[in-house]
Amino acid sequence: MLPLRTIVIATSIALAGCSQGSNDAAKTAPAPSASAPASAASVADATAANPFFTASTLPFQAPPFDHIKDADYQPAIEKGMAEQLAEVQKIADNPEPATFENTYVALEKTGVLLNRVIAVFSGVTAANTDDTLQKVQETVAPQLAKHEDAIHLNDKLFARIQKVYDERATLKLDPESARLVDVVYRNFVHAGAKLAPADKAKLEALNQEVSTLSTQFTNKLLAATKDGALVIDDKAKLAGLSDADIAAAAQAAKARGLDGKWVLTLQNTTQQPELRDLKDRDVRKALFEASWNRAEKGGADDTRDTIERIAQIRAEEAKLLGFPDYAAWKLEDQMAKTPQTAMAFMDKLAPAAVARAKSEAAEIQAQIDQDQKAAGQPTFKLEPWDWQYYAEQVRKAKYDLDESQIKPYFELNNVLENGVFYAANQLYGLTFKERKDIPVYNPDVRVFEVFDKDGKSLALFYCDYFKRDNKNGGAWMDNFVGQSKLLGTKPVIYNVANFTKPAAGQPALLSWDDVITMFHEFGHALHGMLADEQYPTLSGTSTARDFVEFPSQFNEHWASNPKVFANFAKNYQTGAPMPQALVDKMRKAGKFNKGYDMTELVAAAMLDMNWHMLPASAPKQDADKFETAALKKDGVDLSYVPPRYRSSYFQHIWGNGYAAGYYAYLWTEMLADDAFEWFQEHGGMTAANGQRFRDMILSRGNTEDLAKLYDTWRGQQPSIEPMLENRGLKDAPKKK
Repeated sequence: MLPLRTIVIATSIALAGCSQGSNDAAKTAPAPSASAPASAASVADATAANPFFTASTLPFQAPPFDHIKDADYQPAIEKGMAEQLAEVQKIADNPEPATFENTYVALEKTGVLLNRVIAVFSGVTAANTDDTLQKVQETVAPQLAKHEDAIHLNDKLFARIQKVYDERATLKLDPESARLVDVVYRNFVHAGAKLAPADKAKLEALNQEVSTLSTQFTNKLLAATKDGALVIDDKAKLAGLSDADIAAAAQAAKARGLDGKWVLTLQNTTQQPELRDLKDRDVRKALFEASWNRAEKGGADDTRDTIERIAQIRAEEAKLLGFPDYAAWKLEDQMAKTPQTAMAFMDKLAPAAVARAKSEAAEIQAQIDQDQKAAGQPTFKLEPWDWQYYAEQVRKAKYDLDESQIKPYFELNNVLENGVFYAANQLYGLTFKERKDIPVYNPDVRVFEVFDKDGKSLALFYCDYFKRDNKNGGAWMDNFVGQSKLLGTKPVIYNVANFTKPAAGQPALLSWDDVITMFHEFGHALHGMLADEQYPTLSGTSTARDFVEFPSQFNEHWASNPKVFANFAKNYQTGAPMPQALVDKMRKAGKFNKGYDMTELVAAAMLDMNWHMLPASAPKQDADKFETAALKKDGVDLSYVPPRYRSSYFQHIWGNGYAAGYYAYLWTEMLADDAFEWFQEHGGMTAANGQRFRDMILSRGNTEDLAKLYDTWRGQQPSIEPMLENRGLKDAPKKK
């Protein structure tokens, strides 16, 4: 059974808030359409040639992209919904007494077709969408919301679920089965299964409205991000960018029919990579403002009214479900449990982050003053569009380190195969073989077969790393096929990113942030491909938000492991390893700019929580005024450190399932840094340590209470101290 929490929008694992400031992203659904639920006629009209109607014959049931057409998705989704509802109703109407097998296991087996098509549809609409697919999203979003409610709010079905749950102590279930009973029961209660009929009807209407609006938000933002790209008429204004970056900007312009010009496309975060290198302050300001105002131009793609209504609906839903606010409802089944706990956790981070950012700002302002004086020009006050550029000048002066010095050592394919894959081999014994015979949805996509240490085929891994106008911003992981021993399926995993595509014949050279992004997303991939669960609802990354980012952020650490780093940090032209002097400079500069990085992340996470702690009695908010007041209240309103996301383009919380959950990136940084501390204490990167982590964490999915799962592996509860030290918010204790 497709985990019910992901039916409406098969949510991807988005990268966010990494210590290195990597892109984060989101996927999913667009604008509203007053469409009817799936009808028998529409299902019957679906052609038998639809490739989704039977299981793929490709290895691992990989999607047959060479046969899938845009027109195949909607009929398959509608038929999948109809089939699953029939399967669910059969379980609900079963005259036999409810048992674990005929209720819980039977539910796990439903929705095979819907799962199959939604997994592919979700992946393609996030990474390779078009007008036709967006219209399908508009049509099916409210249908899928209605479908989910038809399952969760089915009284007869829930009566059977309740009966088995009440008898669970006497059923002698194995631990994973017992966990399934607990998780599924709580999912149903969480979704409103115990509400009175009138309240269920209200909840259904709200769910359909918010699903439609979330879909609308995502499509508006995709269009706004594309249209917000900065067009440059004069090449001289690009001074400071590398030849490769200028060529990529020319290529982006040509793709839009703007020959002779240059286009700086936007990534989903507030700050843009080019701000680090552009010398022209007016161009920097224009690029920053294009990013900051992308979704606030007053036209069809302005998202503010949409998000203001989404916040209202979520508060109304929470009230119906008996909670004071949406965050209280959302965090009930997370590790943090309450928004107060999450906010208290962030309150421990914010003052130290802000203090460090202010200290960094003083250094940057001094650099500005020095540079302006040397040029015989009046100085100016540090602004957000200045930070990245002058921080780079400070880094050059302080550490004698320039980003352009290190990029030649981070060629994408070398990082992937000799860094990301190599670390997975050293820790978990995995090997990778590229498959050219597996069809893909875009020529940029590559596919690898993954083999376990005993040589058995374990998974398929797709990677799609380059930016496109029809791709959502950021980076993420998800499954085309999930792992389940019950269903006999193995994982088909993908990673998506938005690295700048080089001009033809040129190498794809990465920044250190991009390298961290690759390791981060592959940490999610490992969590999915090493899954070893019986039930799909508990498999792989189907965990709480404030746990799911733990394996990914933990995997970031291996990028800078000396053994791994030496294996991939080689000059793309000569093959020579990075000189030790340059490695030492990188290491010394490792905590540079961490006040900024942490402040922009904490500000975004607190902003998210403030939106979702609004009670139902609160009036509809003015997005800009609300944001300004919230940042000031929490003490993270530094003029030169804007939040990582502005409310109007915060895709994670309005369109991608991280509502009241963006704090999870901070929470899991704590887990990840604490976990890496354990590795350091026990010999570092060894196969034995990797196997233990695989057995006790990566292969376990959601089969046990997640706090207990971590404590059992670690031997103690997580400590925040390694995080504070690693993120530069506290000095490490001096060794005696």
